[in-house]
Amino acid sequence: MTPPPDPAEFRRVIGRFATGITVVTTVADGVDHAMTMNAFTSVSLDPLLVLFCVEKKARFHKVVLEQETWAVSILGEDSEAASSWFATRGRPWDSQMEGWATRRGELTGAPILAEAIGALECRTHAAHDAGDHTVVIGEVLSVDAPADRAPLLYYQGAYRWLRDD
Repeated sequence: MTPPPDPAEFRRVIGRFATGITVVTTVADGVDHAMTMNAFTSVSLDPLLVLFCVEKKARFHKVVLEQETWAVSILGEDSEAASSWFATRGRPWDSQMEGWATRRGELTGAPILAEAIGALECRTHAAHDAGDHTVVIGEVLSVDAPADRAPLLYYQGAYRWLRDD
């Protein structure tokens, strides 16, 4: 039997798959919660479904699974600071959104980053165990594209940008 691939080698190879970056948010008991996600994708057009994967040991894991609704802010090329902040472990629990311009999703009440180039509001459709992560599938309730800028990308462990030249 062939041994499984080395996890470090897997990370190196999978890092060659460029991904966009999102911040998923929810509100619980009047407190806003957020986490950077690059494991995010569309799933279905009928019904409209998307998914993200959240690490089980992340504080955000329990909060987002307990909430019925959440929002996704798709980050633009000028959003490295937001991506880094919402990926930082141990940031303040009750005030992690302070200093970030947001608007409330009309259907979910979840914060949406003002600097987002796209936004979705979602309702949890299903959650599936997937090793050290949970795959959360959401029914899309609303879509918005407030800005027409290039996306922020993540590739080989670093932020990258689209260049047309």
